[in-house]
Amino acid sequence: MKIAFVGKGGSGKTTLSSLFIRHLTANEAPVIAVDADINQHLGAALGLDEAESTAFPAMGAHLPLIKDYLRGSNPRIASVEAMIKTTPPGEGSRLLRVREDNPVYEACARAVRLDDGEIRLMATGPFTESDLGVACYHSKVGAVELCLNHLIDGPDEYVVVDMTAGSDSFASGMFTRFDMTFLVAEPTRKGVSVYRQYKEYARDFGVSLKVVGNKVQGQDDLDFLREEVGDDLLVTVGHSNWVRAMEKGRPSRFELLEADNRCALQTLQDAAEDSYEHRDWERYTRQMVHFHLRNAESWGNAKTGVDLAAQVDPAFVLGESLAVPQPS
Repeated sequence: MKIAFVGKGGSGKTTLSSLFIRHLTANEAPVIAVDADINQHLGAALGLDEAESTAFPAMGAHLPLIKDYLRGSNPRIASVEAMIKTTPPGEGSRLLRVREDNPVYEACARAVRLDDGEIRLMATGPFTESDLGVACYHSKVGAVELCLNHLIDGPDEYVVVDMTAGSDSFASGMFTRFDMTFLVAEPTRKGVSVYRQYKEYARDFGVSLKVVGNKVQGQDDLDFLREEVGDDLLVTVGHSNWVRAMEKGRPSRFELLEADNRCALQTLQDAAEDSYEHRDWERYTRQMVHFHLRNAESWGNAKTGVDLAAQVDPAFVLGESLAVPQPS
């Protein structure tokens, strides 16, 4: 299952995504966590100290390796230089699986030990001083999009992505890459404004969207969210002493998280699992191709000097039936 956490800056999406990752691990689900937010705080929320977070490999820095591995023997892709962030897989492409070892994970992922098990954590890498004036953050997130386009995951496996804040998530087609999107909203006008934007943008693409109300302090907050987001409100989360201790660097064991917050996290998992029956690999592949052709026409062809539309394999459909390990 591919799960995205989105919301405005400061809404608590990174905290909630880290709690969800811990919850899944406690339930013995294999998890790949991806920090795709420009602020890169997911590692710290999962317990990494500053030195560990600083030393973490950046996916953007390994983009040539990622492209070379995923290209495989696909005859439609003439070279690594001809690949862009939306290049779709086809016959001969290498695909990623959650429970495997491969050169991409070796270069870009690190094992993070949590109270109840171990996850793989990947990060786009921070926006550095050398990027100022010459690059946009979405060029870094492109490594995540390329990996998601080549990823096969099953119903009992999880890829959890902490997305960049606000409506910036729509700067690429990556918002369509998920089985479920959890939008974290505070009970304020600003808190629900991102929800309205997301709802409008995602409407034409069949994006499964549920709202998680955060920092809800009473009935008035709950009523406000229900009035503003209606049936999209899935669950609410209030104050947590466990989270406060975690943010101070003194977390207790995860099993001591407040019972109501554990129940809220289980509600998220239940919603994610329920979305699996609506998974449509043909639509997923069709949307992947749609955004690739748009990018090819708007900038990709000019940048690479080739017709990127020719990279599309019309007979190829990504799906779990392809989840057989391939030689590296």
